[in-house]
Amino acid sequence: MKYTTRQSAILLLSDGTIFHGKSIGISGTTFGEVCFNTGMTGYQEIFTDPSYFGQIMVATNAHIGNYGVNDKEIESQGIKIAGLVCKNFSFNYSRPDATESLEDYFTQQNLICISDVDTRALVSYIRDNGAMNSVICTDGTPIEELKAALAQVPDMKGLELASKVSTKAPYFYGDENATYKIAALDLGIKTNILRNFSKRDCYIKVFPYDSSYADLASFNPDGFFLSNGPGDPDPLTSAIGVAKEIIANNQPLFGICLGHQVIALANGVSTYKMFNGHRGINHPVKNVITGKGEITSQNHGFAVNKEELAQHPDLEITHLHLNDETVAGMRMKNKNCFSVQYHPEASPGPHDSSYLFDQFIENMKK
Repeated sequence: MKYTTRQSAILLLSDGTIFHGKSIGISGTTFGEVCFNTGMTGYQEIFTDPSYFGQIMVATNAHIGNYGVNDKEIESQGIKIAGLVCKNFSFNYSRPDATESLEDYFTQQNLICISDVDTRALVSYIRDNGAMNSVICTDGTPIEELKAALAQVPDMKGLELASKVSTKAPYFYGDENATYKIAALDLGIKTNILRNFSKRDCYIKVFPYDSSYADLASFNPDGFFLSNGPGDPDPLTSAIGVAKEIIANNQPLFGICLGHQVIALANGVSTYKMFNGHRGINHPVKNVITGKGEITSQNHGFAVNKEELAQHPDLEITHLHLNDETVAGMRMKNKNCFSVQYHPEASPGPHDSSYLFDQFIENMKK
């Protein structure tokens, strides 16, 4: 019955292209940069990942919602995507330990969703034309009004979004009697990163995105961590300054995703906005140090300049994305610092890259 009575809805791209579908849940409009994720599972983790803040997510998997929601598997407090576009939405779910349906979860979180979209055609269009701003409309707002409003939405390039998702006050995670202490700068940190540190005998203090080096150092940590997060890394001048001071003091430093880009900028290596970005749990990466391949989870629309990095006297590339040869990891030659563009904490999998957490522990031991 729900299927036959749902309202018509549209996805309008900034170039004027329109895709039609049906409304799920609440009525309204939502704006954001449209992007797509190629993962076959893990939609709950995707929707709650702070790195997706400000983006309308297109799910390439044909079925969304079929295993419901489990409230123990979120990556942050609440949904972070701006909206969802999918092909088939499952109102019923079959997972035994699900706590509720995805439809109910969306309604509680006020997420606007459009289903019954030809997502293969949409993803193909984005691949050819690049990521762009878009709007989902499920309330019948006239097209010309939507176009005018969409024209006012700022581009992702140059947009600082870490402040929108970072903690407002410091907090602790893990056992205070753990062997190692980590000061983590929250640029949009995923909970599973904290879980991975905690299970490796670490006690973490998580600091707001604009905290100073002195703030982090006051915890007297054994190591420092710069987290993932949304938006352009270039405006994060405070975080870049923190990274510079940690590096200057040669203290153990590990960065993931946005944190990786911040470390590059702290070393004078630029970043750039990608045509489409990498988002999914099936991206191939080569560890150029060991020669081994890894299947990785990725979520980023910006990347580190490979040519500048290769010419930098103090940096070396450690990992390469095999689809397009972009930088997937780096380390400093004479400093206790390394970073990766992808997500070694990924859950659900793959777990090929979890060794990076162990590598950081070894660096702190030294």
